[in-house]
Amino acid sequence: MVSILFIEDDPAVAEAITLGLNRLGHNVSHRPDGNGDFDDALGTTDLVLLDLGLPGADGYEICRRIRTRSSIPIIILTARSDDIDTVAGLEAGADDYVVKPASPRVLDARIKAVVRRSAPTTTRPDVAPGAETFGDLEVDRSSLQIRKAGTLVTLTPTELRLILALTENPGQVLSRRQLLSAAWDQEYLGDSRIVDAAVQRLRGKIEDDPAAPTVIETVRGFGYRFNTGSAR
Repeated sequence: MVSILFIEDDPAVAEAITLGLNRLGHNVSHRPDGNGDFDDALGTTDLVLLDLGLPGADGYEICRRIRTRSSIPIIILTARSDDIDTVAGLEAGADDYVVKPASPRVLDARIKAVVRRSAPTTTRPDVAPGAETFGDLEVDRSSLQIRKAGTLVTLTPTELRLILALTENPGQVLSRRQLLSAAWDQEYLGDSRIVDAAVQRLRGKIEDDPAAPTVIETVRGFGYRFNTGSAR
């Protein structure tokens, strides 16, 4: 069972989705808007299902607000299907994006996939434990902590899996499909644009000098390369 906070202003949609997901074994709590404080709700919730077209603060703003205080999985559920809306939602911090109308069974599959990907990351047995340094970036695979210039960087589980995958292969170009497999999972049901959005968020946390060479380099037409020298 997944405890879900569902933020949706359309009563008919809210009732249908809530009833369907509850029947599939989830526990759905509904809110009609994004007003107020989410702290109490987030403390007892496993996942947020979020509409974009809400009264007052829209879904993008709510997503950004949640991300300032929590790494809880967020799925955007909306009627907006344009690429620009999808990318904007992912860049705001969402883990997945589902276009309405969506059946409860489809949502159930996406919810389970996102929650599975967001489970605590464990070290792989074939990767040596301990810290590696790449310039001023330190990657500690034993404690699963990332530090920049000695300061701990707060990452979502997806961002952590992504940086671990990239730094396992410094200097090597990894395709979006390879990163989906490594940082998400083989059964991911979405598309590769989520990789681009996650890389953008990760860059914002580990790159702070626009004049310096990029840490995560885009290799156009292929994918991404971790580009901060050799580990030592």
